[in-house]
Amino acid sequence: MSSIKKINHVAVVVEDMDKALRFWRDTLGMNFKESIEIPSEASTVAFLPVGESDLELVKPTGQDSGIAKYLAKRGPGIHHLCLEVDDLMGIISRLKQAGIRLINEQPRIGQGGRQYAFVHPESTGGVLVELYQSD
Repeated sequence: MSSIKKINHVAVVVEDMDKALRFWRDTLGMNFKESIEIPSEASTVAFLPVGESDLELVKPTGQDSGIAKYLAKRGPGIHHLCLEVDDLMGIISRLKQAGIRLINEQPRIGQGGRQYAFVHPESTGGVLVELYQSD
């Protein structure tokens, strides 16, 4: 049976990446791994490792992206929790059979070829959950 391996990252939507990094990196002293632009998601993402997981700061680069719409509606803050899984299709299938509402019923391909899918917060008690397969 497919399983959850770990929390891969917690994503936080920010309005100002420099201001956010001043807090998380400079004030708290977290290490900064990298910052990348993700054109397919119209966002810039900064990664700050915490143990085996990351804090992911996400800033929209366009006004029509999902992240920009989220920011405009809800403001900055925690956006989603990402769980790393060993068999994404197996977990998607199990969730569908259980009647769980998915945003992505088929895996999407992200940065570096990784596969991911989102579970709608309506089915998780209000938390947007990303499922991510690293292999």
